[in-house]
Amino acid sequence: MFTMKERIPVSIVMTENVVKLNLKDTLSKAEELFLKHNIRHLPVVDGDRIVGILSYTDLLRVGVAEGLDEEDRVISATIYDMYCLEQVMTKDVVTIESHTNVREAAEILVKSGFRALPIMKDENLVGMLTTTDLILYLLKQYD
Repeated sequence: MFTMKERIPVSIVMTENVVKLNLKDTLSKAEELFLKHNIRHLPVVDGDRIVGILSYTDLLRVGVAEGLDEEDRVISATIYDMYCLEQVMTKDVVTIESHTNVREAAEILVKSGFRALPIMKDENLVGMLTTTDLILYLLKQYD
């Protein structure tokens, strides 16, 4: 068990199995991944390089998404077809290295207003750190 004062790297706290989008994927695919995996952020890659991040909120801004019946889903898919992923995603992605400590990562999230950070090791995407990951880590400290 770690104590709160230790300098724990984000690699201990992050989600390792990253669900991601390829730059050429559709917004419909993004919606499918958000719902299937119950997540709120998807890094966007072009080959091995991270080029953006799409949040569920970004998707909601252009579509109708959550809680739709079949007819609404058709309308939503039609709206999604009007945009490409690159038009909707955030392009200036802030990333952190896997050795960054949890406190520094938390400060970045708080100061920036982000809810997720892609985690890199060298040039490779190795995880995602979300506010939920940090809260779960905090809760474990009380076990």
